[in-house]
Amino acid sequence: MAIDLDKVLDKAWADKPITEVLAAPVAALKGVTDQDGELLREAFGVKTVADLGQLKYARWAQALVALDHAAK
Repeated sequence: MAIDLDKVLDKAWADKPITEVLAAPVAALKGVTDQDGELLREAFGVKTVADLGQLKYARWAQALVALDHAAK
């Protein structure tokens, strides 16, 4: 799968190895603020990009969207 990292990561993170990006705070994602990251940590225990990607609620929502797309 190809992804333009400049579109999804803040500039400081776009050229980092994927292992560093996954260990980065969620604020490394473009459009996610430090305050957003703090709220995610408080609500769901999410500290890193990897934590967010593995969050069961996010995966459930993605699965529901995929089911909807498949039904069309």
